[in-house]
Amino acid sequence: MPSRLGVSQGDLVLEVGYDDECDDELRASIKSITGTEFLGSDNHEVVDAVILWWREGDGDLVDELVDALTYLSETGPIWVLTPKLGRPYHVEPSEIQDAAPIAGLSQTS
Repeated sequence: MPSRLGVSQGDLVLEVGYDDECDDELRASIKSITGTEFLGSDNHEVVDAVILWWREGDGDLVDELVDALTYLSETGPIWVLTPKLGRPYHVEPSEIQDAAPIAGLSQTS
């Protein structure tokens, strides 16, 4: 999957919402492609992509998406990653589908 995220060597990636239940294998794969460490939410640099780990109860997704746009390059993607169906804190895809256009984004799969 990391190759489908559209990241490449040298890209700066902002990571938001990380906790110990996030997919460390995916994180490591992305880092191996970019060759860079993830930047945290205290970042003030323009980034090439944003990874947003999102769970039920995390707050307002529209606000978080708008915040993620602050430092995102004009062509960079925001990837919203959620727990799988049946796992605690799962988020319905419709929540993301509803939030994306309000934040000025379009959804991809």
